[in-house]
Amino acid sequence: MKEVASSQRPAASIAALLLLTGSVCFAALDPVSWTLTSDVLKAAPGAVVPLRFTAKIEDGWHIYSVTTPAPRNVKITFGDAAAHVFQPKPQQKFDDVLAEQVEFYEQDPVFWVPLELKKDAAAGPLEIAAQVRYAACDAKRCLPAKTKQVAFTLTVDSSAPALAAFAAPAGYIDTAAPSKPASTPAKTSDGMAMFLLTAFGLGLASIFTPCVFPMIPITVSFFLNDRGGIRQAIVFSLGIVVLFCALGLGVTAAVGPFGVVQLASNPWVNGFIALVFAAFAVSLLGAFEITLPSSVLTKLDAASRRGGYLGTLLMGLTFSLTSFACVGPFVGSLLAASVQLKGWQPVLGMASFATGLAFPFFFLAAFPGYLKKLPRSGGWLARVKTVMGFALLAIMLKYAANIDQVLQLNWLTRERFLAAWFVLFAMAGLYLLGLLKLEGVEPGETLGIPRLLIASAFLIFAFSLLPGMFGAPLGELDAYVPAPTRAGAFGGGTTADAGPVWMKNQYREALELAKQENKLVLVSFTGYACTNCHWMKANMYPRPEISAALKDLVLVELYTDGEDPASKANQKVEEQKFDTPAIPLYAILDPDEKIVASYDHRATDPAEFLGFLKARPEGQLQSAIDLTPRPN
Repeated sequence: MKEVASSQRPAASIAALLLLTGSVCFAALDPVSWTLTSDVLKAAPGAVVPLRFTAKIEDGWHIYSVTTPAPRNVKITFGDAAAHVFQPKPQQKFDDVLAEQVEFYEQDPVFWVPLELKKDAAAGPLEIAAQVRYAACDAKRCLPAKTKQVAFTLTVDSSAPALAAFAAPAGYIDTAAPSKPASTPAKTSDGMAMFLLTAFGLGLASIFTPCVFPMIPITVSFFLNDRGGIRQAIVFSLGIVVLFCALGLGVTAAVGPFGVVQLASNPWVNGFIALVFAAFAVSLLGAFEITLPSSVLTKLDAASRRGGYLGTLLMGLTFSLTSFACVGPFVGSLLAASVQLKGWQPVLGMASFATGLAFPFFFLAAFPGYLKKLPRSGGWLARVKTVMGFALLAIMLKYAANIDQVLQLNWLTRERFLAAWFVLFAMAGLYLLGLLKLEGVEPGETLGIPRLLIASAFLIFAFSLLPGMFGAPLGELDAYVPAPTRAGAFGGGTTADAGPVWMKNQYREALELAKQENKLVLVSFTGYACTNCHWMKANMYPRPEISAALKDLVLVELYTDGEDPASKANQKVEEQKFDTPAIPLYAILDPDEKIVASYDHRATDPAEFLGFLKARPEGQLQSAIDLTPRPN
């Protein structure tokens, strides 16, 4: 045994030596050096001294921008306090090592930090010490993040001449400023075109609601009998456009912008829509058949024949009224996005929406020959009806969940909602496979490849919901399902480990707490049934860099879509300070309620939202309170 041990000892020693040598070489590899300088060598107490942080980078290496997510980003601190940094415009590329888009610098980038000296700074030499953290990478590897200390000495002299206000060089970026601080989107021609295109798309999407889709063949049949030319189709479509424009402007004038926003979360509206979806779903599943009463058809036909174009216009108006129950959520969301803007945008938006809704009727009425090209009825149509029944039941649950969230009943929890969706979509898949015996699937019928693939898609989607029942995030889907109610879900909660703490409907209390803790307030104007708000909580807040930035602020959520007094008060705050009903809307305020920055849409760019969270009042500079050098 001794001989064996002795024979192994040299090998172990060699391995240890190689490991130690490699570690030393790796630690010694440092392609970046930092210097701290300033053009100001003498300054009076209270003066703002511009500091220059220069990175000397070896060829082939690069470092990352201040706005890159931690820990790879450049971070300059004085003790425990982060510096207010102005950085040069970084280069951008896709990094093969990190497999993501990055912002980086090569050669010798210079960062500027305006530092305010204490007003009672003692006369004489003053050493300004700072810490710079950074990570260096080349084309094949990345070194661990490293922190270095740099220092600069100036003389404090009350007789020193006054310094000019700090101004960053041209092309430099204020890393504390938000990327999009404005609360109202810029009115560009591209923005207007996208808005109108979105409105038109919502109109087309409304075609597939239960209140609209069954009316297509019934309505088009009037144009197939006689006088079904293009002029009749235009008049019918005009009736839809006119009524929806009138209804949209009328609702806006009657209830105001916040009333429009509340349409999407009103329990009565959501309850009615849920009942309509449930009735159509059960009908599609074969329980009963929904048909338009023959007396109504007779009256509409008589009005059309007697009134000519007036009768056709009446048909368009009547159709608009009967379909409003289902398209109301589309209209409400569209108005909420448009009425906050002045000019003709609300009218143009509603006109574009109504045009999209009327387009299929116009097209089929003007070109009735396309009706003959539709597939003939058969088993596939019965299967489509049954699958649509399951889908409509799932949509019905979404409206029921809106009611539960607005009224804070906590009956239809996230777990129960996802369990119901799992069952419904799994049953749709099993039905298409022939394992669930309903209308449309005949015994012994061959299972075709398209039906097999569609069934597989339903089952895959159903099983992908299961992790969400146990607290896991579901990505984009989290915008449409109830949020978790337990503390700490998605990085939020009530403990330090769970994440930043959000106050709820406590605006004044948040301002008071901010004053006590000398912090800024992040106000989130949100909604119980707001899909974009849910998305932000599930997909943006938990990101490490965002969560860290949130902890530096006093956080308060103000719900604006409820019927309770708190929602009414929150609506008034948002309307008075920001002149908009938009949710989500994020605003950073100081304890005196002065607006520092605002962000009025769902954030899909973490760097952009992080820049907003780091916004600070104009002129607020890093104070030289503690400049004592600290160890690494």
